Amino acid sequence: MTSQVPRVAILTISDRSYRGERPDTSGPQLEQLMSNQGWQITATAIVPDDIERIRQVLLQWCDDDVADLILTTGGTGVGPRDVTPEATQSVIERPLPGIAEAMRAASLQITPHAMLSRSVAGIRKRTLIINLPGSPKGAIENLETVLPALPHAIALIRENPEAEKGHHIPS
Repeated sequence: MTSQVPRVAILTISDRSYRGERPDTSGPQLEQLMSNQGWQITATAIVPDDIERIRQVLLQWCDDDVADLILTTGGTGVGPRDVTPEATQSVIERPLPGIAEAMRAASLQITPHAMLSRSVAGIRKRTLIINLPGSPKGAIENLETVLPALPHAIALIRENPEAEKGHHIPS
């Protein structure tokens, strides 16, 4: 069986980047990391910190099967305009809390500010969505924490028959 190249879409959530007041640095760094890992970048976008705009992109990308994985960057903190987790929770059908828990646990080894992260992860249809911090350093560190588990998660979500092989002890 030939394995497919996993597909990823990256959504940057930032009022200032959307308005062109500040360049998006997190999105391109995530693109570079995922490309270097052999993932196909199928879509990128920048939206403001607006729950409906975030929802619209997540719904379109999931429902149109644009990617196996959507990474969001930005809007996960405690500021009044940080609404990415709420937008994500409103579109996912099955939460996957272990991903966000693992990212926070690893980040707490680096900074106590990690406990302020409200990132969530979950599945809509056959797409995994993961919220990452807006800072390039935080986004990369968080993604590197969970990256080793993502191909297996996507294989299971996509019902790849090969995914179950690692779950059984050979007789």
